[in-house]
Amino acid sequence: MGKKDKNKKKGKGAEKTAMKTNKKLAAKQKKMLEKLGEADIAEFVAKLESEEARLKTVTEEFCATPPSPRSSFSLVAHPEKEELILFGGEFFNGQKVCVYNDLFFYNINKSEWKQVKSPCGPTPRSGHQMVTVATDGGQLWLFGGEHASPSQMQFYHYKDLWMMNLKTRKWEKINASNSPSARSGHRMVVAKKKLFVFGGFHDNNQTYRYFNDMHIFSLESYTWLQVEIAAAILPPPRSACCMAATPDGKILVWGGYSKSQMKKDVDRGITHTDMYTLTPDKNTPDSNKFKWVSSKCGGYKPLPRSSVGCCTAPNGKAYCFGGVMDIDEDEEDVKGQFGDDLLALDLTAMTWRLMEIHKKTKSDKKDSKAGANDIEMNEEDASKPQTTTTSDGIFTVTVAGPTTSSPALPKVPSLFPNRRPKNVPSPRMNPGICVCKGTLYIYGGLYEEDSKQYTFNDFYALDLHKLEEWRAIIPNDMNAHDWIDSDSDSSDSEESDEDDDDNDDDGSSEMDTD
Repeated sequence: MGKKDKNKKKGKGAEKTAMKTNKKLAAKQKKMLEKLGEADIAEFVAKLESEEARLKTVTEEFCATPPSPRSSFSLVAHPEKEELILFGGEFFNGQKVCVYNDLFFYNINKSEWKQVKSPCGPTPRSGHQMVTVATDGGQLWLFGGEHASPSQMQFYHYKDLWMMNLKTRKWEKINASNSPSARSGHRMVVAKKKLFVFGGFHDNNQTYRYFNDMHIFSLESYTWLQVEIAAAILPPPRSACCMAATPDGKILVWGGYSKSQMKKDVDRGITHTDMYTLTPDKNTPDSNKFKWVSSKCGGYKPLPRSSVGCCTAPNGKAYCFGGVMDIDEDEEDVKGQFGDDLLALDLTAMTWRLMEIHKKTKSDKKDSKAGANDIEMNEEDASKPQTTTTSDGIFTVTVAGPTTSSPALPKVPSLFPNRRPKNVPSPRMNPGICVCKGTLYIYGGLYEEDSKQYTFNDFYALDLHKLEEWRAIIPNDMNAHDWIDSDSDSSDSEESDEDDDDNDDDGSSEMDTD
């Protein structure tokens, strides 16, 4: 009994210490925000909401220039028209963050951008999710995300659900009980007249939490369903993963990113490579009972990545591009290895394929047929060892497919910014990616080199039937915006006095990739 009471007191003491530490951190952050002249993030978001409410009419304006450089936005295809829809995202220039809630429509046939402003819509955010359905002439559904303050010291996470009628261009906020908690970096897909929301994270620069919960919203009753999931197998918590709905209504989740505490005030990022399938209860198919099953795929073995651009096409395949994996990580330094490979996952055969883009030549017209075979590869071909050589015009990397032994991971060299080819999408994370009428589109994203970030607004298209070269709608320009190096010397010296007085760690953590 005595030992039990002693442990109980220890727990209370730990809780008290944690509360005291959080209180100190909050006070310290408040002082720094006052020094920067930055308003409280919740008050700022409330002000943005009131500004949105002042809009009275829907306006549409043709854009002479495309959307500005950004990452962690949403890009989806109109369910009935040859049109793409882009919303939100963020941009960092080295000193401050800009977060957007602008809404653009891209007419594919006319190659025209149009910005739409609609009353009472979602406030600026990044790391949200968006899908479209064909109901009532087309609906656009959006959930969650985050708003970062200019200094990135404050973050506001959303848990709101929105629907835009694509005929009227009007937003409607859907207020329904039992919604998921506030988060960003989650994933959302639509299947069987339901929205499936999985994972994500919540981080306020003092504490963080990653999620592995699944939430289901009925597009018929406009309610969040009470879901029962067997706990025998559960995916570990994560954000920035890939998610797709199979033709028979199952939900696949794979990859992603999370952080875990190694020791006090020291965290380490984890890049997940596992895959899980959410399946309905066979005994009661009409109920809301589900279970997770650990899954494996054949064919090509993808390299570990998170923040991959991922979308599902009507041909029963999911397409993935880019992503990042932390390398050379220690307690003070993290470098990212970025990918530029395009992968296809057959959602029926459950096989991966590394897509090889053929260079179009006048003399050889058979390349287009080879490309068609590449996209419709059967399971037998997927099991054969594949060797693919890719080139960006400077470096050539050969990637071996699955063999009886474990393949070595290729080293991706660092490329000089002013020498990258402009006619193909370069390595990046958090791009916008979608498929419309058999064509894959990629827009924007982010790339890091040393201490500099490049945020893109380049735009590419790829015919998935021919696979004959990328078409650069907007070529890559590494100098599209200026990068402002942080002047840290003076600020560090000013803040060091405060740190010495407090004599404790600031407890801040880097924000997760979306």
